[in-house]
This record gives sequence, structure tokens and C-alpha cells, in this order.
Amino acid sequence: MEGINHRRVEVNGIGMHVAEKGEGGPVVLMLHGFPELWYSWRHQIIGLAAKGYHVVAPDLRGYGDTDAPSAISAYSIFHIVGDLVALIDVLGQDQVFVVGHDWGALVAWNLCMFRPDKVKALVNLSVAFKPRNPAAKPVDYFKSVYGDNYYVCRFQEPGVIEAEFARVSTKQLFRKFLTIRDPGGIFIPKEGWVFPEDEISLPAWLSEEDINYFSDKFEKTGLTGGINYYRCMNSDSELLAPWTGAQIKVPTKFIVGDLDLTYHFPGVQDFIHKGGFKKFVPFLQDVVVMEGVGHFINQEKPHEVTEHILNFIQKF
Repeated sequence: MEGINHRRVEVNGIGMHVAEKGEGGPVVLMLHGFPELWYSWRHQIIGLAAKGYHVVAPDLRGYGDTDAPSAISAYSIFHIVGDLVALIDVLGQDQVFVVGHDWGALVAWNLCMFRPDKVKALVNLSVAFKPRNPAAKPVDYFKSVYGDNYYVCRFQEPGVIEAEFARVSTKQLFRKFLTIRDPGGIFIPKEGWVFPEDEISLPAWLSEEDINYFSDKFEKTGLTGGINYYRCMNSDSELLAPWTGAQIKVPTKFIVGDLDLTYHFPGVQDFIHKGGFKKFVPFLQDVVVMEGVGHFINQEKPHEVTEHILNFIQKF
């Protein structure tokens, strides 16, 4: 990680930590997911900077070395996108390339919906655009499809899931999170999801050093900031009512692993491949499904993902 610079900037009323590399080139803003950090982009930061780009990867609001407001309401989609609009201004840019993964992809979709003028082109990983459904709130939908033990549902009540996760070490928790490969989804029964005695072997793409970096940061901050994004899902749906039916009018590439749980949500594959995605993202230029790849695609296939990003943004 040598040569990656770190600084704090003031954006939208909070202090934000950013990792960056590369000087003077076009800016690529990289948005991580849950439960992650700027560090999830470590390979892409180095790879893209080597090709002349100025790569900026923040810890999003509530994560890592960025401030974590205490109020759940401070994690609305407007707050998070507002942080990024302010960051783009702090960077002295009119427009940037945006790359998102997981929650970062969801935030990126909304950034493009609210402020397409700020985004030259978008590469999103893992989470496809999902048009707002005025008839069903997201958490209620997940509960109806998957039941009460589905992770999105279990995350809702403040303090409960944090107390359950605290039964094991942060390191053990991250070994569990980052090695998930079940495309059927994440279910967290009340009797326990991960235990101290569980032996969880790491795949070749994930080192003990990586686990230590994540766990050290979350040991200090806890997971509440990131979990609060889920606690705002229903209220976000209400806030997004004015954008019902809106399109994403930014040049876009989408990449997903075929073992990613998000690729196996009901109806998602038909939506992606049978015209629905293109209807709502009319400037969608490419969809890549990577075989045998799970959710943490940018870490599992770092060089391939870097090449996919480069091949797209070099067009602009």
C-alpha cells in the first residue's frame, strides 16, 4: 500500500478520510460497500493510478476514519450523496468517473440520478439499479420474500445486531463476512451466525493482513455507521418518491459475479438481461457476468476488475 496518500477533508458538515493516488489525471471516485472501507479498492487504486488516473477512495460516512454521526437519520441517501457532491467540489472537479460496489453502487446510482452533471461515466459492481417500487418499502419486501432472519431485516432494530456481533471477535466476524459465497443470501438466526470456535479458512485473494486491516478499523468504530444505511432503507424509499420512474442518464458499465447473492435476488437476472435494466439505464453500454465469482468481486478478481474499469473509462 506504499504510495497511497491519506488525508481528511471537510464535506457536508463531516470530516471525511480519503485515500488517493495519482496526480493530475482524470479523477476516479471509488465507493465501497458494507462492511468495507477504502481498502477494498487497494488493488484498483494502484492499477488505475499506474495508468495516469487520480484515484480517490473515501471511507464513506460512518466508516473507518470518516466521521460517524450518531443519529440514524444522518445516514439518509441525501446525506451520503451530499457528502460525495461536496467531495467532488473539494477535489476541484466539475465531473469525475465513479466506480461503486455493493452499497457504494447503490449510492452511485443515486448520485447519477440526482446529479448526472457530476459524473462522466459510471462502472458499478454487484448491485444493479433497482427502480423504486411505490407499492412496497424495501425492508418490507425483503421480509416478505426471505423472512425475519434475512440480514436486512435483522439489521433494523438499533443495537440488537451489534450486540449479537459483539459475541465474537471483530476479526472472526470479518473472516465470516468477507468469505461469504452463498448466492442464496445471508440469514442471521437469533441463536447465532458466527461463533468463536468456527474455523474459517481464507481464500487465496484474502490475506490475514487484509482481515487485520478491516478488523482493526472496525474494532475502533463498530459497525453501527454502516448498519444505519440499512436502517434508512424504508425512509429513503419515501424520500425518493419524486424520482419514481426516473432513468440513470450516465454512460454505464455493470459487472457482477455469478455467485453474488445480489445476482440471485428474485427477478434480478431477468431484469438485467431482458431489457428492464436498459430501459432504466438507457446509456448502459456493457454488462459483464464473471463466472465463479462471489460478492467481493473487486477483491476476488482485482486485476480483471481493474482492466474492465480501464477499458470502459478510457473511452471518455
